Amino acid sequence: MTAPGPALRWLPGTRAPAFDADAIAHACEQIREPASVLTRPEGGYGVGLGGEMTQTDGDRGYAVTGLLPPLYPEWLGNRSFNEIHGTRFAYVAGAMANGIASVDLVNAMATQRMLAFFGAAGLSLGRVEKAIDALQRQLDPQQLPWGANLIHSPAEPALEEAVADLYLRRGVRCVEASAYLALTPAVVRYACSGLHLDPQGRVQRRNHVFAKISRPEVARHFLQPPPAAMLEALVARGLLTAEEGRLAARLPLAEDITAEADSGGHTDNRTLTALLPSIAGLRDQISAERGYPRPIRVGAAGGLGTPAAIAAAFALGADFVQTGSVNQGCVESGLDAGGRALLARAEMADVIMAPAADMFEMGVEVQVLRRGTMFAQRARKLYELYRSYPSLEALPAAERARLEKDIFRDSIEQAWESTAAFWRERDPEQLARAAAEPKHQMALLFRAYLGLSSRWAIDGKPERLADYQIWCGPAMGAFNSWVQGSFLQPPEARTVVQVARNLLEGAAVITRAQQLRSFGLPVPAMAFDYRPRPLA
Repeated sequence: MTAPGPALRWLPGTRAPAFDADAIAHACEQIREPASVLTRPEGGYGVGLGGEMTQTDGDRGYAVTGLLPPLYPEWLGNRSFNEIHGTRFAYVAGAMANGIASVDLVNAMATQRMLAFFGAAGLSLGRVEKAIDALQRQLDPQQLPWGANLIHSPAEPALEEAVADLYLRRGVRCVEASAYLALTPAVVRYACSGLHLDPQGRVQRRNHVFAKISRPEVARHFLQPPPAAMLEALVARGLLTAEEGRLAARLPLAEDITAEADSGGHTDNRTLTALLPSIAGLRDQISAERGYPRPIRVGAAGGLGTPAAIAAAFALGADFVQTGSVNQGCVESGLDAGGRALLARAEMADVIMAPAADMFEMGVEVQVLRRGTMFAQRARKLYELYRSYPSLEALPAAERARLEKDIFRDSIEQAWESTAAFWRERDPEQLARAAAEPKHQMALLFRAYLGLSSRWAIDGKPERLADYQIWCGPAMGAFNSWVQGSFLQPPEARTVVQVARNLLEGAAVITRAQQLRSFGLPVPAMAFDYRPRPLA
């Protein structure tokens, strides 16, 4: 039997050890310093910062029972995310449609080396190209990270193809693929264009797809190589080279999967604690079966409006986090100030599901703000009428009158003429179909209101305030509660970078508090309540 060696002891420097609640809470915020978990002779755990370590068999200082290295917000998540995408943080500002995730928002994030996606969904091809022009002028010369949205458009497949073609022609290297239920030639072509072998014989990507999903069956499409028949068809059309088609069969379509829980806009209202582990498990299973040479990252989105939520997502194993609703309320977003003011007053339960403009006929819904607007109720009424009647002419007189008075504020005939003018310019084939199918005419007219309602919130039409469609998840109400009484409470003070930095800083503080608690420290509740503060 050998005698025990000298014990590790901590000697205080200029700061006394923390044993009481206030001092421990303060120590939790000093995340960039190593922390020593201490015990004292009379009992009880504490934490020491700074000071000096010594090995002694005497009773100087305090016994050390654990050591924690520094913790930085930059270290949250999977470091390969930062390496692949050239970012400082494993944090993404998601694409909010109709340009709400604006050029200004993407630019603000990129200048701090954070990734954001321009909200191209719902915009014309010309509008998207102008945004790409601006972003490439501002960001590409500095090699800063940015991307744009590619949304599944079952009602307008030609537009989806055109947007994907635009991104390829203009060298947009990162897209958020959203609302996909199955793969389309557009997203497969984008992901597989530019695949090549490096000198070591490894397959390298030129383009990166972030697949935003909320169901395992959809995730499976992106976690596997594209279907052979689709690759062969793209090669036959000259949209992929034979080499690109061959290499595509060796890789997953996407190496970044965003598991989207209860969010604003398109959502299945999933619970993150159930969704993220199931998608991560599916990723592990398919990766093992396929023998992929590189890791596939699974990120978390939906419900992330506070530092605690961000910390919880990383604790679940998220490789990165993605925010949405909270960015929509920031000054750089494309939403009008009046809409941002409505968001700033929202509470967690002030959201509701309503029919989606882009998938109206399929019965797909989006989550929107309920407080301060009648949009959801009116949109639901339109869908009810669409389901119940074969044409506009078949609508009862009382229903027509209510539509003309409350929703269109015009006659059905004039409202249809405005809708027809839009489609003459965008896609005349829709009008030909409407002439042959009265039900399709009804869908186009009702979708016009759904589309305009989001434009009114973006452009700022106060006379249409009751019709504002503002995509919003419960994270917005949680965020408002968190920032109450802080410098981020006024809507005009909310910048996308300060929101991101505070969420990440707070998540790191809460992570440190949980680390110390796991050592047995009596960490007080206040240590888990990081308050917003201006961060450089």
